[in-house]
Amino acid sequence: MKVILLDNVKGVGKKDEIINASDGYARNFLFPKKLAVEANNENMSKLKQKKQSEQYKKDVEKEHAQKIAKQLEDIFLTIKVKAGDNGKIFGGVTSKEISEELKKQNKIDIDKKKIVLSENIKNIGTFNVNVKLYEGVAGTLKVKVVSE
Repeated sequence: MKVILLDNVKGVGKKDEIINASDGYARNFLFPKKLAVEANNENMSKLKQKKQSEQYKKDVEKEHAQKIAKQLEDIFLTIKVKAGDNGKIFGGVTSKEISEELKKQNKIDIDKKKIVLSENIKNIGTFNVNVKLYEGVAGTLKVKVVSE
């Protein structure tokens, strides 16, 4: 019997997957526990609509991420910090600080987890910071660290 899984079932399959299950297993285990429904025309069309809806949402998110990536290329973010005579910063500039300054100066809200820094910025100067916005979409932000 063909069934559509409503949840991940260990050893059987993942959510929204169409599988062949024995009649007894489907009727006595999967259906009563609401882990699956029969793969009839109505349920197949619901599954198709659900997948189309998810794909549309992903496309919209990716398009939005690409727009933000284009905006980031034109931005030159300036961060003021306290520094010593030799140009060393007290502490360092973190991805959290970059995120907050970006929101404050340019009204662009990017999660600090998406800003890729191998280590905190510890010197005064200009740096290129990579930002991973979405799967397959990344941007580069120019950050200038200056002394107060």
